[in-house]
Amino acid sequence: MNKIFFLLLLLFLLLSSPPLAFGWQGVVVKVIDGDSIQVRHGKTIKEIRLYGIDAPEYRQPFGNKARKILRKKISGKTVTVKGKDIDRYGRIVALVTFNGELINRSLVRQGLAWVSSKYCRAQPLCRQMKKDESQAKKAKRGLWQDPDPLPPWRWKRSNRR
Repeated sequence: MNKIFFLLLLLFLLLSSPPLAFGWQGVVVKVIDGDSIQVRHGKTIKEIRLYGIDAPEYRQPFGNKARKILRKKISGKTVTVKGKDIDRYGRIVALVTFNGELINRSLVRQGLAWVSSKYCRAQPLCRQMKKDESQAKKAKRGLWQDPDPLPPWRWKRSNRR
């Protein structure tokens, strides 16, 4: 039953979303956190999860800073969204570009997000972002100011209630 429901939900989302393989433009209406935004596409609002990265959670160090910087950069702006997948929550997992800048990569370069090794693998972009992450770490930018920052996937496990 759950498998059928999930497949029907996925089919619905695919049919009601812009094609994943092609980029589309929309206006950022909300920055949810450092790696999730809402984008108006036509008359609908799509929730977007930035592909390949994981920003600190709200109560983590640099969580609010990542959200504020992302908000300042793209809130109210027209962005290009190139879908890569749909996650288990129905969000479009995508590369987001503004003024020719890949926002996903920009956040990693600024030390405001980790590259998600679990989801970003064996692609030239992922390798580039891992290099960006290493450079941010070496330069102690953003969250790398902490000598041993706790990645969000481990932080969530240790803070479950």
